[in-house]
Amino acid sequence: MKRLIIIAAAAQNNALGKDNDLVWHLPDDFKRFKSLTTGHKIIMGRKTLESFPKALPNREHIVITRDKKYTPKFPCTVVHSLDDAIALVGGHETAYIIGGGEIYKQSMNLATDIELTRVHGTFEADTFFPEIDETQWELLKEEHHPKDDRHQYPFTYLTYKRR
Repeated sequence: MKRLIIIAAAAQNNALGKDNDLVWHLPDDFKRFKSLTTGHKIIMGRKTLESFPKALPNREHIVITRDKKYTPKFPCTVVHSLDDAIALVGGHETAYIIGGGEIYKQSMNLATDIELTRVHGTFEADTFFPEIDETQWELLKEEHHPKDDRHQYPFTYLTYKRR
C-alpha cells in the first residue's frame, strides 16, 4: 500500500463521539473529509458504518467486524480484521482509516499519515482517539479555523507524517 491515512476529528480530550454519533457539527470538516477520501478505499469498523444514513458516494467501503454473519445495510466489503482490510487495498493505492476508536487504535502503528481535525473543546464521549506519540509523528501542517456562524467550535486541521 502506498499510503494508509488515519482521518478523524477529535476534541482536545481526544473525544470522538458518543452513542455512535459525533458530538459536534462542522460543515467545513465534512467538506474536507469528502475531498480527501473521495475516490479512495475507506476502512472502518461496523459501528462507524452503521452510523451513516447511506453509503458515502465514490468511495469503496471496507468494514471490519468480528461477526462472521454480519450483513451490511448497503454494499461494501466485509472483513474480519484490520490485516484483511489492508490486504484488500493493494500495493499502489491510498486508503483512509475513518474510525472508530478501536480501529484507530489498531491502525496507529501501521498508518503513514494522520489527517486530524482538532476540535477546540472538551466533550463527554464514549469513544476516543488514541494519543499521538510525537516521537513517532511529525506535524507538517496546521490550519486554524475560528468559530463562526456555521461552526459552533473553533478547530484546527493537523497533518502528520510518520517520522
